[in-house]
Amino acid sequence: MIQRKEFDQNLDELRHLLHAMGDHVKEALQGAVEALQTKNIAKAQVIVKRDVELNLMEDQIMEIGSRLIVTQQPVAKDLRRIIVAFKISSDLERMGDLSLDIAKVTLRLEGQDLIKPLVDIPRMAELAGIMIDESLKSYLDENTDLAYKMAQDDDEIDHLYSQITRDLHSYMIAHPDNVQQAMLLILVGRYIERIADHATNIGESAVYLVTGKRPDLNS
Repeated sequence: MIQRKEFDQNLDELRHLLHAMGDHVKEALQGAVEALQTKNIAKAQVIVKRDVELNLMEDQIMEIGSRLIVTQQPVAKDLRRIIVAFKISSDLERMGDLSLDIAKVTLRLEGQDLIKPLVDIPRMAELAGIMIDESLKSYLDENTDLAYKMAQDDDEIDHLYSQITRDLHSYMIAHPDNVQQAMLLILVGRYIERIADHATNIGESAVYLVTGKRPDLNS
C-alpha cells in the first residue's frame, strides 16, 4: 500500500512537471512573437537564456520515470503513463526549441523595421497557445474528445501558414531587396506550424494513454 502511494505521488510529480513545461513553452512562444512584433531584442534574449529551464524539467521527468520503471516495474496503464510522460516532455522540449528559434529571428533582424505589420503570425501563435493548453488538458484529464478537437485547430494553423507563405512569396517578387526578412518571417510561420504539430502529438499521446492505440491527428 505504501509502495502504491509513493508511485502515485511520483506520477503526480510527473504531471506537475509536464504542466510546468507547458506553461513555460506557452510563455516563450507568446513572448517570442511579441518580441518580434515590437523589435524587442532584450526580451528575445531573455527567452533564449531561459530555454535551459525547460531542459532541466525534461531531465527531471526522465529521471523520475526511469526510476519508477526500474524500482516499481509497472505494467499496463501505469507503464503507459510513464512512457507517455517521456513522449510529451520530448514534444514540449522541441516546442521550446522552436520558440527559441523565433526569438533568434528577432536577434537576427537587429532592430530593423518589419516589412509589413504582423497579423497572421500572432494569430497562429494565439491558436498554438490554445492548442498547448488543450493538449495538456487532454492528457491530464484523459479527455480523448479534446485531443480530437485539436486537429481542427491544427487545420486552421496550417491554413494561416499557407496564406503567410503565399503573401510573402508575392512580396519577395515585388520587393527583391527585402528577400532576407521575408524568408525569416516565413520561417517564423513554419516554426509555429511545427509547434502546433507537436501539440497534436501530445493529443495523440493522450489518446494512447486511454486506449492503448495511437491515432494520427496530423493527417
